[in-house]
Amino acid sequence: MRHGDKIKNLSRTASHRKALLSNLACQLIQHKRIVTTLAKAKALRVYVEPLITKGKSNTTHQRRIVFSYLQDKEAVTELFSTIAEKIAGRPGGYTRVIKLGARVGDNAETAMIELVDFNEVYGKTAVAKAEPAKKTRRGKKKADGTDAPAAEETKEADNA
Repeated sequence: MRHGDKIKNLSRTASHRKALLSNLACQLIQHKRIVTTLAKAKALRVYVEPLITKGKSNTTHQRRIVFSYLQDKEAVTELFSTIAEKIAGRPGGYTRVIKLGARVGDNAETAMIELVDFNEVYGKTAVAKAEPAKKTRRGKKKADGTDAPAAEETKEADNA
C-alpha cells in the first residue's frame, strides 16, 4: 500500500530523480517551454513552482536556496532577473501543462510544459503589466448595503 506517498518516483532512484528534475527545471527556465512526457511534466510543475516563487524576492538567501536545487548559475540569474520581472504580480500558477498526444517510438504520453507569462498567444501581455494582481479572500463579503443600490440602479436603467 502507498498511503501518504505523494511523491512521483518516475521509476528512478532519489539521486537520479533529483538530477532529472534539476536538469528539466534549468531547461524550462532557459527556454521557457519544453516537451517531455506527461508524468515528468507534472512532476516538474511541483518541483519548479516553489523555486519560481522564491525568485520573486531577490535576496542572497533565496538565491542560495534556488542554486542548491538547480546547480546552474545561468538558470538562477535568468530566474531572478527576467522571469521574476514578468511574474511579480502573479500569485501562483506559473506553469501550464498541455498534452500533445502519444510519442511515435514508445507510445508514451507527451506534454509541453511552459511558463504562463512567456506565451504571447494565451497571455494578456499589455494588460498584465498594467494591473497588479487581484487579492482574493475566501471569507464572507461584508453586507454594508453599498452593493445593493448600485445593482437596483442598473436594473432601473435597463427597464427605462
